Amino acid sequence: MDLRQLAVVVAVAEEGGFTAAAHRLRTVQSTVSTVVRALERDLGTPLFHRTTHRVVLTPAGEAFVPAARAALEAAERARAAVSPVGGRVRVGVRPGLFADLHRVLATLRQTHPGLVVEVRQVGAGSVRDAVTGSTVDVALTVADGCVAPVAVDGPALDLVTTPLPADELVLATAPGGSRSAPADLSELSLVDFPPGWAIREAVDHAHPRRRVTLEVDDLAVAAGLVRAGLAACLLPASVAARFPDLTVRRFAQPPPWQLAVVHPACLSPGLAAVLAQLG
Repeated sequence: MDLRQLAVVVAVAEEGGFTAAAHRLRTVQSTVSTVVRALERDLGTPLFHRTTHRVVLTPAGEAFVPAARAALEAAERARAAVSPVGGRVRVGVRPGLFADLHRVLATLRQTHPGLVVEVRQVGAGSVRDAVTGSTVDVALTVADGCVAPVAVDGPALDLVTTPLPADELVLATAPGGSRSAPADLSELSLVDFPPGWAIREAVDHAHPRRRVTLEVDDLAVAAGLVRAGLAACLLPASVAARFPDLTVRRFAQPPPWQLAVVHPACLSPGLAAVLAQLG
């Protein structure tokens, strides 16, 4: 038994399923299933009841998960005690870009209590300028190739683009129905996000001829409109997983959703800690 196995079991329990846990851990569902099965074999008892629609803890799982969570928290405290990280890191994020940012911030607060992380919104055209101009220390954006050194009133500042795990855009629809998405979306009513949102930019590129019926600036509101059958919505698969009651319909040729982190080549300990959590 190791910490990775404990983290996987806790993720499945908290997310309520293997697919959602895989998105949270930035891995694939088959890996999560394999890790859980291996641990169950070692323990000699199942931790989850698996059904077609959901995953629930067995009595053994109910007893195991709190102990596993406590062990993970103790390990993080031990790691932080040996190598404390302090200071301040300002994270720039484009609107609607990173639905799991709260998890990253919560983990950083627990792991590095002396580190202050501030979040700033940055526009699509100002991501690099925000980093080079020291408005933020690191910026999350949609990957668009390599970043070259940029001059900032003196020597060139070396920036690095670090890609995050790849994702794809999917079509979220009301519960039930087909699991495949049509190639032509022109006949569908769609809920979309405002111009300037990273999701909107990716969807505009992938489906420029779609018909936008509704426009909102909140993921939960968009999911509610879809749930009510008023429209469908294009979302990154990792975001759609946050609404498990919706039907996720995948495209035969899925549009990519590739995020990246833009940061200086020279990392402070605090910035390195933030990047470790984002990646």
